[in-house]
Amino acid sequence: MILTTAATNVFGINLEIVVIVFFVLIVILAVILAFTIRQLQSITRKYYVVMSGKKGMDLESIILTRFKEMDKVKANAKKVTKEHRTFKAHLDSCYNKIGLVKFDAFSDMSGELSFSIALLNDENSGIVLSAIHTKQGCYTYLKEIIQGESYVVLSEEEKEALKKAETVDDMVKGMIENAEDITFDID
Repeated sequence: MILTTAATNVFGINLEIVVIVFFVLIVILAVILAFTIRQLQSITRKYYVVMSGKKGMDLESIILTRFKEMDKVKANAKKVTKEHRTFKAHLDSCYNKIGLVKFDAFSDMSGELSFSIALLNDENSGIVLSAIHTKQGCYTYLKEIIQGESYVVLSEEEKEALKKAETVDDMVKGMIENAEDITFDID
């Protein structure tokens, strides 16, 4: 058969070139298809190995059980977080800072039987309790502290107990930082 020049040109491109380009594209697509089929077969084999037998049938139920357990853990975490907030709010109002100073109230007394103790919460509010031991007896005094300040004059020992209580957080932080530097060799 004889082709005319009008039939050999498609949209101004030689028909032989169009056929060669389409043939190359078909070969490339065939290679990609073969590669994809091979990967699919490999994945299918692995799937059947995992899903075959008694253990394979249990796999789905195991996964579903784990999801249910994760939901329970999430619910429990929310509950614990809520309880933590409640406890934290309660602890903020509790006395958690303590400063103690023991001393001899009088020069003729010994053994440091007198003391001043400061009990403060997180806002440095609380009390300073002082006990003065004498030969005749023991006398106690209580003074209110509001945000680190007393509206009643404090003795030197009471001031020292208050300062110790206020700085207990710094002391604890220092102890924690020092503890982090300690390493243990476990054989």
